[in-house]
Amino acid sequence: MASKAERFYCRNGDSLEQKNECDCSVTDRNAVVLSSVGKSTNIVWHECSVGKLERQKLLKQKGCVVWITGLSGSGKSTLACTLSQELHALGYLSYVLDGDNIRHGLNRDLGFKVEDRAENIRRIDLQNYYSSLVFLDIPLEVCESRDAKGLYKLARMGKIKGFTGVDDPYEPPCSSEILITAKDGVSPSPASMAQQVISYLDEKGFLEA
Repeated sequence: MASKAERFYCRNGDSLEQKNECDCSVTDRNAVVLSSVGKSTNIVWHECSVGKLERQKLLKQKGCVVWITGLSGSGKSTLACTLSQELHALGYLSYVLDGDNIRHGLNRDLGFKVEDRAENIRRIDLQNYYSSLVFLDIPLEVCESRDAKGLYKLARMGKIKGFTGVDDPYEPPCSSEILITAKDGVSPSPASMAQQVISYLDEKGFLEA
């Protein structure tokens, strides 16, 4: 039986020289184009042979981003985590990028002003993947009655400025792939919301390679 090293150096019948060199290259080294992006200058896009399609074939599932929007307290994090649990149980890989969690690290320098919120989204935007927008259309009074983090109370007391839904407007999306609403002031259960999202992903073919 071939060792892992032997399988690495001879995969699919193609022999690789045993050198500590990168097996990927710039698309055309004879026509290198230097670019400037933001404050970065003299940079070159480095193309590798393992891309989105190769990863999808390996995982036997398509990649997509499920964006969940709604007021604070609408259940975005609850839905995200429940959806991740349900997908895991079905054998699919997923990763939750929770807004508060991201602000503990990558976006710890950002506040909640309009420009900071836009930058927060820009930094975690996965542009190469199809995005599915989920709108949790839960009324403000329902979200405020939950107030698990105590943020609405602080906003009403004036201790938090620019809080979305109180003294800063929330702009609901004009359209969304998935709309989740409360009925008679009662929100759907996390499991039923997750199932609604999974049904959409299945219908659109994201749960197969």
